[in-house]
Amino acid sequence: MSFDTDELRDEYPDGSVRLRNPNIELMDQDILYHLALGSGSHDLVEMFGDVKFVCMGGTPKRMEQFAYNIMAEIGHKLPCGTTLQDISHFSYRYSMYKVGPVLSISHGMGIPSVGILLHEVIKLMYHAKVRDPVFFRIGTCGGIGHEGGTVIISEEVVDGALRNVLELTVLGKTLQRPAKLDRRLARELKAMGDPEDPYDTVTGKTMCTYDFYEGQGRLDGAFCDFTENDKMEYLESIHKSGVVNIEMESLAFAALTHHAGIKAAVICVTLLDRLKGDQVLAPKEVLDEWQQRPTKLVSRHIKRYLQMKGRLSLDGHGSIAVKSPRRFKLVQQESETYD
Repeated sequence: MSFDTDELRDEYPDGSVRLRNPNIELMDQDILYHLALGSGSHDLVEMFGDVKFVCMGGTPKRMEQFAYNIMAEIGHKLPCGTTLQDISHFSYRYSMYKVGPVLSISHGMGIPSVGILLHEVIKLMYHAKVRDPVFFRIGTCGGIGHEGGTVIISEEVVDGALRNVLELTVLGKTLQRPAKLDRRLARELKAMGDPEDPYDTVTGKTMCTYDFYEGQGRLDGAFCDFTENDKMEYLESIHKSGVVNIEMESLAFAALTHHAGIKAAVICVTLLDRLKGDQVLAPKEVLDEWQQRPTKLVSRHIKRYLQMKGRLSLDGHGSIAVKSPRRFKLVQQESETYD
């Protein structure tokens, strides 16, 4: 199907975040179930109006660690006697930490999980009246022709059939959304690489699959209806087409941020070269160090931006701002019922 010209914009001229949903304005309040937040229960402008960067990664622990790392990098100070808090801890699904203009959020695993989160985080940006936010996905991947520990910045995202779209079934009809990332942002991130870094930072095409095993051509899943030769022919063919890594979230991440007019980038570290095997065999301490590499790149970018804007050493801690105590309690209860 063809795409209208509005959908092909990278961002909107006024910096606004678009919901493309007229129903939201007609609602008494908008409950963000999986974040345990609501437009009627919380003062979202007070809590999140200063956000500039939204950083997402798979696990709650990793994003909590990123929050503490970025706090040190930008010199953010918490009030005496306070600590970072998981703003969405009542949801029991995703974790969210706020460090000045930076949100650090876990997105879970796979397209469905990151898609649900993005719907609500995009609505959060809208309700908080945030302008020109920048979204990052920080994660891990399997390299194609790149050894474990390589940092890869996605220039383009494709699905398992090398299509640059996210395909959805909506009301029984197939819908395709362009999965576009901001190429200028990718170049800026690439420039943050340090010649002293003991690893390579490269850019290229990322394949996003709906599955870790069969969808990525692994031989070690519970099911496998292809041979090792079939697998190698496929991996070598996508490598020749420019694919440098495979993961499971970037297609939805790129499509939904682009549809909302939000600048976005995907930065992952490879855990292995899939041309040489299927299983992640590196020791835990090595994997832990590798997973810090994309966060360092993003942290450098954020720090540089804030230095240019004169916004380092910010005070505040993104505490909960309750608009309606009654609705605040109801939103907590609503989120907790979805165990």
